[in-house]
Amino acid sequence: MLASLAIRDVVLIERLDLSFGSGLTVLTGETGAGKSILLDSLGLACGLRAEAGMVRVGQAQCSVAAGFIPPEGHPALAILAEQGMEPEDSLVLRRVVQADGRSRAFVNGQPVSVGLLRRLAATLVEVQGQHDQVGLADPATHAGLLDAFGGLEPRRTATATTFRAWREAERALAAAREAIAAARRDEEFLRHAVEELSALSPEEGEEEELSKERQRLQQGERRGESIANALGELQPRDRRRGGPGDAMRSAARALERLPPPNEEAQAIVALLGTAQDAVAEAETLLQRLLQEDGPDPRRLEQLEDRLFGLRAAARKHGVAVVELPALLTSLKDRLGALDAGTGKVALLEQAAGTARRGYLAAGEALTTARREAAGRLEKALAKELAPLKLDRARLVVEVAAREETGWAADGMDRVAFLVSTNPGQTPGQLQKIASGGELSRLMLALKVVLSRGSPVPTLVFDEVDAGIGGATAAAVGERLERVAERLQVLVVTHSPQVAARGAQQLRVAKQVKGDRATTVVEPLGKRERREEIARMLAGETVTDAARAAADSLLTGSLL
Repeated sequence: MLASLAIRDVVLIERLDLSFGSGLTVLTGETGAGKSILLDSLGLACGLRAEAGMVRVGQAQCSVAAGFIPPEGHPALAILAEQGMEPEDSLVLRRVVQADGRSRAFVNGQPVSVGLLRRLAATLVEVQGQHDQVGLADPATHAGLLDAFGGLEPRRTATATTFRAWREAERALAAAREAIAAARRDEEFLRHAVEELSALSPEEGEEEELSKERQRLQQGERRGESIANALGELQPRDRRRGGPGDAMRSAARALERLPPPNEEAQAIVALLGTAQDAVAEAETLLQRLLQEDGPDPRRLEQLEDRLFGLRAAARKHGVAVVELPALLTSLKDRLGALDAGTGKVALLEQAAGTARRGYLAAGEALTTARREAAGRLEKALAKELAPLKLDRARLVVEVAAREETGWAADGMDRVAFLVSTNPGQTPGQLQKIASGGELSRLMLALKVVLSRGSPVPTLVFDEVDAGIGGATAAAVGERLERVAERLQVLVVTHSPQVAARGAQQLRVAKQVKGDRATTVVEPLGKRERREEIARMLAGETVTDAARAAADSLLTGSLL
């Protein structure tokens, strides 16, 4: 429900903070006091069009914040969740309008779009006025209201479930048909590509393993080259030049030919012999390493051929090498869909047909139940019209079949509330047939009957009693009070009979200080209510008779 309304610098309102309770709240006051400004302010907070003229003269901006307390499970909470906003106990819709007409919107202090503000407000408050009705005047709401009145939610849910199943079956069928069509268009390419890739037979992770092995073999090749170079230094190709071993043997023989005494030379000869042995052993070890660790040139060539083949195939198909196995599987699946597609499509066609029949059964059952509920609703509405001075009016609940292209989760038919206000007149849309006052009272009659099914917890009526008085005004007040037993109702009224029904009464007045007028709102206690209703009865001069009549109205309203 609407819990609070904070207005700053809107037209004649400088600063206003209002609190609202449950039940029926009436707003009264003389014509021109500013009651319409309150409703315009509420509309501003609910996302209606902002205009620069709403900003009080001399101020840079105006603002309105409407605080709501949504019931548990209310649709507004789901909308917040969709937007990633944490739900709170209260929901504050705020709008700021600059003097140049630009505006900003906020929900619980977070900046949002005006569209989101309007979407949230549509689930929280509904305004029924003489000239600007929303809610019931929107035909899109009528099917849901009729279903709620008739208790048809289980049938509506079943219809929505079967509709989704049918649509899913149709999407699967369309996808299979498209897959077959695409496969047939590309059949020659597919068969060649599958044959080529199957011959290549790429494996998961193969490129990485091949690259590692190739790197290892290349490193082994470089290692063998180094070993061969070292061995070549010890065993030169030019045998005439000899190697280091030959040189050391020649040096030893030369030293051995020295005449005695040659003890020092013998020590050197011994060292040269040891060196010869070491060189010989080094040659043996190098030869062994060369034989054991030398890379297999054929294996390296095979690896490179395989690796280059994989990479060439990947380039050809515009994928990474690692994706080739998946590509082959996908191409095979497409060929499989082509080869076995006829049977699959037949099965999907059968499933789609079964799903369609399921939706038809659920939808037809819902239509039948709606037509029965529509008859009951028309009878219930007819009882409400005569007391509201609408005895010549006739409300028709039309349940009309849609074309199949219009079938949806909410059923196979279109529901519309239509009205004729004169005998012989063809029923038409509510807002096009009735006058402003008639339309407001028609809306009230509908709300009396449909309030149990309304997802919107707060209703606002703007001068629903315009142009009526006496017993008709009393009937309007009594029905507003009945609706307020289930929903929060705010009504702007000039009728004392309606005002006396309120659980809370606010008086709107205009004060003039110096050369500036300001609108103020005052909650009325019991005594103040008596004086206000007496004024509404008597006019400018309040008499004792008017006070007595006010007492009678208030007593009759159990206040």
